[in-house]
Amino acid sequence: MVERAIETPRAIGLVELRSIARGIETADVMLKHANVDLLRAHVICPGKYIVLVAGTITHVRSAVAEGQRVAPDVVVDQFVLSNVHPSIFPALTATTEVEHVGSVGVVECYTLAGAIIAADTAVKAAPVHLLEIRLPFALGGKAFCIFTGELSAVRNAVNSAANRLRDEGVIESFTVIASPHRQLVDKLL
Repeated sequence: MVERAIETPRAIGLVELRSIARGIETADVMLKHANVDLLRAHVICPGKYIVLVAGTITHVRSAVAEGQRVAPDVVVDQFVLSNVHPSIFPALTATTEVEHVGSVGVVECYTLAGAIIAADTAVKAAPVHLLEIRLPFALGGKAFCIFTGELSAVRNAVNSAANRLRDEGVIESFTVIASPHRQLVDKLL
């Protein structure tokens, strides 16, 4: 008997569309086409729709490709991210637990896909803790990620994320706050 290697579900994929109706249809098609888990499927500002799935890289790639095939005229952005950092999942639902907030880094993007890629790049580039990936609700379609750590690590993480996205045209702004005020820290958590 030959044993097959089993892929672990460490990949995520996203299709962002500018049509709500076509977004709902795309979510259904993606789920029927590949063995993926639906992480999020809903309206975001300004009237866009996202479909975020997780699974093995093979299945996620297949689902995202099918999503693009179904609605190419309304796809705003898409991505497939393999070997995603485990901290991405709680950051997407703002359930990250952090004991201490040091310096803070923020990367602001025009798309949710950009913010997720920025977050994954940042946490892989430096020893920082991801606090949140803010979905584009009431943000004019923008999304951002926030992370914390030692000042040099946060700077490295922000620079790595900014460099990764610079040529894609999705990064709006980024910053590093060396010693955030306690009241600000309370609001970030």
